[in-house]
Amino acid sequence: MTAPDHLPKKPAARQPPHSGENRICQDSGGPDGSNAEPPQPPPQPPPPQTLADLGEWELIRRLGAFAPPGQFADDAALLAGAAPGQGSLVVNTDVLVEGIHFSDATTGPADVGWRAAAANLSDLAAMGAMEVVGITVGLVAPPSTPWSWVEGVYGGLAEALRTYGGVLLGGDCSGGDQRILAVTAIGRLPVPPAVARSPQAREERPIEAGSAPWGAIRRGDGRPGDALLCTGPHGLSRLGLALLQGPDSENHWMGTWIDPALAQRAIAAHRRPLPRFDALPSLLASRPEGACWRVGGCDSSDGLAAAVRAITAASGCAARLDRARLPLEPAMAALPQAEAWCLGGGEDFELVLTLQPGWAAALVAALPGSSLIGELVAGVPGALGWSDGTPWPSEAPGVSGYRHFS
Repeated sequence: MTAPDHLPKKPAARQPPHSGENRICQDSGGPDGSNAEPPQPPPQPPPPQTLADLGEWELIRRLGAFAPPGQFADDAALLAGAAPGQGSLVVNTDVLVEGIHFSDATTGPADVGWRAAAANLSDLAAMGAMEVVGITVGLVAPPSTPWSWVEGVYGGLAEALRTYGGVLLGGDCSGGDQRILAVTAIGRLPVPPAVARSPQAREERPIEAGSAPWGAIRRGDGRPGDALLCTGPHGLSRLGLALLQGPDSENHWMGTWIDPALAQRAIAAHRRPLPRFDALPSLLASRPEGACWRVGGCDSSDGLAAAVRAITAASGCAARLDRARLPLEPAMAALPQAEAWCLGGGEDFELVLTLQPGWAAALVAALPGSSLIGELVAGVPGALGWSDGTPWPSEAPGVSGYRHFS
């Protein structure tokens, strides 16, 4: 009779091992032999990498593997195959997320719309585009969102387009847990100038010998020996955000008195940033005769230091900044955070450019508010330093700029 499964079974009698089996067991090691190795646990897979582990720049680098080489290397994308007589198209997308890029406490609906458009248009300007074709808008919002908020946002978008050109081309909308605006902007580079030809010439010959199309600004087109310049002061937007988040008392922040005129300008700089399309005609006009078209650059939406680092990393060189010539708003000099906000405050939306020294000097002379801030040098790609040799404060709070996923 077979015992039920729930009762212990009588163990089978142990048979003495065969002498040969015993010898083999002793030679090779058995379950209780002295030569047996303890069982090894199976190898554990490494924990999966997260976006916090990668960081924004490494994430972008990895995503670039799914696109043509160099496609993710600039503020926007150039579309090849422009029609005769037209400049190349430029396309860019930016996402604004509630709680990261805007909030009801600091930014009204119309200002949210303006900022959403301006952030994208600034990237077009940073690529050299002088014409805005239009934008598309993807809106995500909770069902409880008031229509008045949406109406205000689109009113701000429309106001920016009336100011800089282009039309609302379309988009999409969806419900979600938080408000998000995803904007795609399309612009166009300037038309190349007419190519001079002698009466004997039978073929047109390009007069530009740079690596980019006429009028394009590329992060990777800087070279050691280039001058480094920016189109305006930095730090105002960060001061504006600090004031909007709550001054200690009227016209005071962190115990420092803020001039009311400076406070008004700073808040306007944060709520209503201005894409620097106005700098591009001066850039083209100041180009020395016979100089090839080669302009490195990007905008400073992530901070001045981050912009310089992006240019030098893409260009395979380093940079030295002149500490005495940082583009700091003079009225902010008394603030203890002034230098850190100038370098890493972000959202100033100025252009940071690298040019041959003669061209840079001519542009600064032609463009009010612009200034030379350093130079590109041979060195580790992306490395920054001061011209006087003092250590770069890369780990100082606020200097590195905003980092997504951190």
